[in-house]
Amino acid sequence: MGFNVRRENNVSKTLPVIKVIGVGGAGCNAVNRMVEAGIKDVIFVAVNTDVQVLEVSKADEVVQIGEKLTKGLGAGGDPKVGEEAALEDKKKLEELLRGTDMLFITAGFGGGTGTGAAPVIAEIAKSLGILTVAIITTPFFFEGTPRWKAAMEGIKRIHGKVDTLIKISNNKLLEELSLDTPLVKAFAKADETLHQGIKGISELITKRGYINLDFADIESVMRGAGAAMLGIGVGKGENRAIEAARSAMESRLIEHPIENASSLILNITAPKTFKLQEMQEAAMIIRQTCSEDADMKFGVIIDEEVPEDEIRVTLIATGFDQEEDFLFSEEDIPALFKFGLEVMGDDGKKV
Repeated sequence: MGFNVRRENNVSKTLPVIKVIGVGGAGCNAVNRMVEAGIKDVIFVAVNTDVQVLEVSKADEVVQIGEKLTKGLGAGGDPKVGEEAALEDKKKLEELLRGTDMLFITAGFGGGTGTGAAPVIAEIAKSLGILTVAIITTPFFFEGTPRWKAAMEGIKRIHGKVDTLIKISNNKLLEELSLDTPLVKAFAKADETLHQGIKGISELITKRGYINLDFADIESVMRGAGAAMLGIGVGKGENRAIEAARSAMESRLIEHPIENASSLILNITAPKTFKLQEMQEAAMIIRQTCSEDADMKFGVIIDEEVPEDEIRVTLIATGFDQEEDFLFSEEDIPALFKFGLEVMGDDGKKV
């Protein structure tokens, strides 16, 4: 039977069914943080081979995979074991996903279960016609060559099986932290970025906004979009709108010129003090940077939990011609050569 739990949730029956599946250790940790943060109208699912991780999960649904293969002890850092574990319970995963309108898959790539099982889950979701967004993190350099190699190969496997793939580089996040930052906080930074990205997209659908987007709007941008970039900005004080928009645009996670994007989703989350002028300022900063032909979906949510002097901006950019440029950025290329992976140039030949 395995370790499986289904708890009651408070998701409205009139909204699209949105599920967030955390796969593997990092994915399950991220889901726990999102549950703690109180994201509403989303069903959280934890999927793992390690029963100990599942026993402390706060997710609405908890699913053990690969019980026969791993005996509940994890994948041992081997993506092949993670893949086989997911295939062992393919029917269980199909049943889990059936009836879902939008799926977020979150995992830390480089380990066993997340790297191996996430592409299998993505393939199942694709066969069911579910709008699927994968938000994955890549290892810190200090985690070592084997994890980097596994992560790069995992990206190659999941790319094309999801509608939208967002890569969050832990090394980019590390640049924003001081060297004396506790390790726990460094990993929590990645979880916070995952949380903000998923919240920024899902609340545009589930939360009533002053400028509203519906599921069809989000689907028009994210269905078949390929690789995408995520920018998150926070502004405070008198120039909070300008500061938040610029912060999102200048995020270290934006690894490719935003003007090359053909579609964007802009979500502004603000308190009741948010002004019309501020909305215009934030939107214009981003509009002036991107292509004039770019399709921008724009939503504003008034949230009483946001501090009075603060504004938050979430930016998703999609529709890039050269996706490999940021899935395998220049900073990763020395590592790719070292790992012996194939890197293709514009002419279709190996670099």
